[in-house]
Amino acid sequence: MNYRKLFDALHPGFFDAPGIRSLPPEAVFSEMILPRGAKLPGEDALPCPEGISFGMYAGPLAALRETVAKVNPDWVQYFNEGGRVYCALDGDKPVSFCILDGMGWFEGRKIAGPGCVGTLPSYRKQGIGLMMVRRATALLWDEGADLSYIHYTHLARWYGRLGYDTVLRWGRDGVIWSKDE
Repeated sequence: MNYRKLFDALHPGFFDAPGIRSLPPEAVFSEMILPRGAKLPGEDALPCPEGISFGMYAGPLAALRETVAKVNPDWVQYFNEGGRVYCALDGDKPVSFCILDGMGWFEGRKIAGPGCVGTLPSYRKQGIGLMMVRRATALLWDEGADLSYIHYTHLARWYGRLGYDTVLRWGRDGVIWSKDE
């Protein structure tokens, strides 16, 4: 697969966006893929505290947006009525979240992925976010996604723990490296 063409197809004009052009010159981000059927780590390999549940968010939007704002205030704009959000919950409180994003099709493959992945600081380093992304990825595959795609991340090692593979790296001026080149 030509990952540069995939990136361009999913994100046309990406490097022309003012927010991308204004990134620091040393900032480098990754695009990552995990194909359907790849081996995800077993849930027993991802320790997670008792009492945490996972599923599609069905609570009040205001509570979700408040949680998102504590992780990244710039992301609140992406969490709106009708959006598909997968969460980790402590009781009824969202503590980790991701948008389930359908990204379209490329060369006959359905592309989807978790986006705006975040966990409240007091719940980090407990395996909650990894378990949530693992379950979200499996759900997207169950819904027919051929590739689970992580866009615009600086956490390649973290996602790599689930089997995601870096296929492209970029900076504000464009693609730096693509696995297929």
